[in-house]
Formats: sequence, C-alpha cells, structure tokens
Amino acid sequence: MHSFSEQCLDMARSMLGHNLDSIQPDGTITPANGELSRPDEPGHAAYTLGEYYRATGEATLKGYDLVDLAARCITAQMFTEPPAENGLAYAALGLLCFGPSKDRNPVWERLVEETQTRIDKQLLQRSDYDNHWQAFNIAKAVARFSFGLSKKDETSRLIERMVERIDQTSSAGFFDDSTGGPLGGDYGLYGVMAFVFSRSALQLHANSGVRDRKLPTLRTYAEKYIKMMPDLVRADGLGWAYGKSAGAYGQMHCISLILQGLRDGWIAEEQKPKYFDILRRLFLFFYQTYLDQEHGFLDIRDSERTAYDQHTTRMSNFDAARYLCQWSRIAKTIHMPPGLAQIEMQKTSGRFVIFDKSNKKEQGLFLYRDGESGLHLQIPLVSSGTKCTSDNLSFPHAPGIFDWPNNVYLPLMLPELTFGDQVTIPSFYGKNCVTGLGLRNSFYFRYDQPELITTQEEILKNVGSVKVQWSFSGSKVSCEFAYTVKQQVNLDKFRYVLAVAAPHSHYRSPGSITLGPLGHRCTVVKDDFQGVWQDTEVVSADEKYRTNFGKIHYLQYLVRDHPLVMRPGQVYRLAVNFEPDVARIEG
Repeated sequence: MHSFSEQCLDMARSMLGHNLDSIQPDGTITPANGELSRPDEPGHAAYTLGEYYRATGEATLKGYDLVDLAARCITAQMFTEPPAENGLAYAALGLLCFGPSKDRNPVWERLVEETQTRIDKQLLQRSDYDNHWQAFNIAKAVARFSFGLSKKDETSRLIERMVERIDQTSSAGFFDDSTGGPLGGDYGLYGVMAFVFSRSALQLHANSGVRDRKLPTLRTYAEKYIKMMPDLVRADGLGWAYGKSAGAYGQMHCISLILQGLRDGWIAEEQKPKYFDILRRLFLFFYQTYLDQEHGFLDIRDSERTAYDQHTTRMSNFDAARYLCQWSRIAKTIHMPPGLAQIEMQKTSGRFVIFDKSNKKEQGLFLYRDGESGLHLQIPLVSSGTKCTSDNLSFPHAPGIFDWPNNVYLPLMLPELTFGDQVTIPSFYGKNCVTGLGLRNSFYFRYDQPELITTQEEILKNVGSVKVQWSFSGSKVSCEFAYTVKQQVNLDKFRYVLAVAAPHSHYRSPGSITLGPLGHRCTVVKDDFQGVWQDTEVVSADEKYRTNFGKIHYLQYLVRDHPLVMRPGQVYRLAVNFEPDVARIEG
C-alpha cells in the first residue's frame, strides 16, 4: 500500500493532469462548464505549480512545461485589472517555490523585463485589511523581501498587526473575518485558512530567523483551532461543517492545520496518536466525498450538490492539488504511521467553544456528539458576514441528518418573526450563554437575546427579546424559543422550516450517518404562534436547493400568515422535539 505521502502526490498529479489544459497561452484560466472564472485563478494555479515543483523537483507533467505555465500564470495575474490582491499573493508564493534567488529561479528567467518590473510594483502596493486578506499581505511581504525586491522586511510587523486585531475583536483569540457592520463576529473557516496560508508563506521566507521568531506568535492563536478538532471532527471524518466556505475546504484547511501543527511541534507527543487518527478520518472523508476516483479530479458541483458560490471548480482543483503537494512534503517530515484509520468509539459530549465574550455580545460554537448513535452537531452562534444564508444560522448543522441549502437563506429549525418590513431570527449573537448537564445526563445550550435581531444583523431596539434553549439526550434534540415583547406589537408573519435531504448518489462516505426511513420524527410540543403546517414542498428539481453533500428533496413549512397581536407581560413559546432516525450509508 502506498504511504500517505505517495498517495497525496499521486492524487496531485492526477488533478493537475486534468486541469493543466485549462491554462491558456496568455495565462488565464478557462472555467469549467457553466461557471465563470475568477480574477485570482491564475495566481492559484501558479502557486500549485510551484508547490508541485517543490515537492517533486519535476518541471514537466504529461508533456506540459510547468515552468512555462507558471510564468504565463504569474504574468496574467500581475497584469489583471483591477489587481486581485489575493491572486497576487498566490502568484508571488508560486514564484518563490521555484527558488528564493532570482538568479537561480527558472520561472523568473522566463519572465520578460516588463513583467519583472510589474511584480516589483504589485508586491509593493498593499491595502490594510481586518479580515483574512491580511494573510495575503503577509505572503506578499515574504515574497518581496525573499526575492530581494526590498531591503526592508515587513513580515513581522504584518503578522503582529493581524494578531493585534484578533485580540481587539475576540476575547478568546479567534479570528473574526467580519469587515464591518454593527455586530461583527464572523468566526468561521477563514480563520483556519488565514493561519494555514500565513504559515505556508513563512515556510518560504528566505530568512529562517524570521520564521523561527514568528512561529510562537502564530502558535498562540492557531493551536486554539487545533484543540477544537477532537470535538469538531465527526467519527466518519466530516470536518468543519458550518459556514459559507465549508464542504471540500472544510476538510482541506483542517488537514493542513493539523499537519502543520504536527510538524511544528504544536501537538504534544502523547496527543499525536489521537491527531493522526483525526487526520486519517478527515482525509478519507475528503477522498471519498469529493474526489472522482475514476478520473482523478475534484468534483464539488453537479446536479445533486453545490459549493460556496465563489469557489469555482478550477480554483478548487488547483487548491486541492497544492494542498496535496504540501501534505505529501509535510507527511515525510512527521513520519505518519502506516495503516488505515482506527475509528475509536467516541463518547457522548457537549462543549461550547467561546469565540468572543463581552458586554455587547457573546458568540461561539456548541458541539454535541452522541456516542451511541453517532449524531454529531455543530451550532454556530456567529455573524453571517456580508450575506445572510442558512450556512451560518444558529441551528444544529449535521449533514445527513439536519441539512441546509448552500448560498440560500431559509429559517431552518428557527422561528422567523416578521414585524412590518423587519425580519428577525434568533441567530448571530447571544448573551448569558450557558451549557451544562441536565436531567438524565442530557446536555443543554442556552442563550438570551435581550433585543431581537434582523436577518440583516441589525438590533431592533425596544421591540422584544427571546430566550433560546437547545437540549440533547442521546439522539433526541429539543428546542424552545420563548419570546416577550416590551410593548404591544403586531407580528405580521411567522415561519419555521424543516428540510429533508439525501446523500449524494455517488460521492458518499460509507458508514456516514444519514436519515433513516422514519425521518426527523418532529413533534411541535408548544406553539403559541398557532402556525399551520403547509403542504410539503418538493424541491428535488430545483438546483437552488443543494448542499455540500447532496440534494434537498423536501421543505416543510410551519407558517402563520396573518397578524398576531403580541402583548407585553405574555410569553410566546415555540417548543419542538426531534428524534431523528439515525441510519448509516452502506458501502
């Protein structure tokens, strides 16, 4: 059996082999059928070619001259207007992968003088960012100094600026990717990506002393995510499940972070067997769920499933190939033990990871796992960022059991109350967040919203408040939402939605949990809004309702479509119980 390192390289060769023909003579990337290309794709391709060269030392693949292709992609990226700074960062690191010295860099030698001058100019210009784009500034600084284009190295200062802003926006030291708005707190997968990308850039720095000095700074924050992994990763290997960029990237970023942590000694020796097991599960799920094993390329979007709107098929394939090359190289240094993953019986647990706790708001991620049934939930209490979709709402994200449509907003498993033109939903933030053990070893997660919040994440002052409680006992899930108003107000509409999905007919991981024939077994225990179940809406033919993993077939709406006068002093409750029929996907 191939070692993990060799397996990764084989997959990278296959993915590149299927996508190199998309690189045009001018260095731009031809999109996959039905998609539009992104302005930063040449940079992604260049970085991938560089990492492949770095991992193998090979300058050709399937008859293609990789040095020539990299030069074309870098040229295209440098002359893209307006400049795509993320693409510039990827292209700069790709160039650096072929050698830190301009005199001995085969790609630099292929570039015409105009492009060389353009690189100097483009790497010098930087904007200041509060979000994950700051990692791209770090990469550009690494490349500029390492190539000798600048005698002043800004890498350390930019890393310090990034972590200063983390401390300003998160009391617990997690990465807030929010770029503004009244609430903030977009704690998602881009935090992992920012550290992975920054660490990869540091590895290419010409001055190893800078890398050694800044690694402890990155460790302080990155290991917070590493410590989440044992509770985050499902028994079948599903990684980061919520947020706009989950799916294939939810596997790839987590794998990269753990491998980097193992290489840098951020994981204690006695913890390594546990993390090797997590790593294998993450990789196996990635391999079985997103790789077309017959042809050998990454398949993230088809008639049954989709991905984040901004993740194109080409970009995802080049990113996956790059990651595979990096994994192959790192795996050789950490001496990954051979053999398949040994999935241990996981214990029932409940944990709330605090991302931020202040007088203004509390945000975090509740993780629940039932050891007997395998039910594993992620409830994010975070901002949705610039666009509200179901991906970040505060309901139990459990692909296969509780599914949601990508890139689409629906009030899934949450009451949506509309007052005039203001649509509210109990997500995004909380106060007095509490988790603990209830009766009969059940777990609970509670939070208050002293002021209701709209789907645009605007606080509605002096309208009302809501108390939310989720309870978990084995595979049973219960929720209660208790609303009170501060003055008499008209509720114009109430909605509550359930979705029933199916796993992909082909890309599926044997042993993964899925809904059995009995479904969610949903019971409305209390409904003071007096909603009425509508006829089941069949959406199987609507491509809008796809997940990262399969197709949503049915939507069930609980609706009150005529006004309700809500009076102060009265509590309006919605309580719903679920006892999902947890089954397994057969191999």
